[in-house]
Amino acid sequence: MLAPPRTVVHRAAGLWALERALQRRGFDRVAGADEAGRGACAGPLVVAAVVLPQGRRGEIEELNDSKLLTPAARDRIYDEVVARAEAWYVVVIPPGDIDRRGLHVCNLAGMRRAFAGLAVRPDYVLTDGFRVDGLGVPGLAVWKGDQVAACVAAASVVAKVTRDRIMRELHTTYPQYGFDEHKGYSTPDHTAALAAHGPCAEHRFSYANVAAVERPGRRRGNVGVAPGEAARVPAQVGDNVAMEGGPR
Repeated sequence: MLAPPRTVVHRAAGLWALERALQRRGFDRVAGADEAGRGACAGPLVVAAVVLPQGRRGEIEELNDSKLLTPAARDRIYDEVVARAEAWYVVVIPPGDIDRRGLHVCNLAGMRRAFAGLAVRPDYVLTDGFRVDGLGVPGLAVWKGDQVAACVAAASVVAKVTRDRIMRELHTTYPQYGFDEHKGYSTPDHTAALAAHGPCAEHRFSYANVAAVERPGRRRGNVGVAPGEAARVPAQVGDNVAMEGGPR
């Protein structure tokens, strides 16, 4: 039996070309997943999965990799994605889990859970950068997937907006760090705040720059609630948001 001809999708063909090619092959529901906060040293890792509808309804104006959009554009597109998507789901992984299990393990587990949480079962999955096994459906890891696949770009926007809102809320509890500005990434201002105040319960203590300024008396890698602080659950953004892990 002859194998079907290979489909070649060129990057210049546009953001929807890959999904349209898969749908022509019979994979009607294509889900994309992406994460936000992988490079941060504070705050959660947020993973989102999105299935966009076929046709014009799924073609959201301005949709692109979240890193290439302004905050205002991301907010507009977030509203459009959650309104139009056939299904979407978000997993929020707290810093304590990242310290205990490792970033990449948490990233893979978050993607599996995000895909599993979708209200519809996808026929095919696309991920940004690295392959996720154990999903029970065919899939493809796409280099810079958030710039070449609409469903991955949509997931990147949902993950980024969700995480940014969480970090702005964290700023009200820990204003000394400026989480509302740098969102937990290692900027010069964040580094200076860490040196001046030491880390808080929302920092990732397994990261070298955080461990280097850890307060005496706290065990390395332990991101439990600091003495005198009550446990805090990050903001739940929308109905399709799930927290991973237990109390820290």
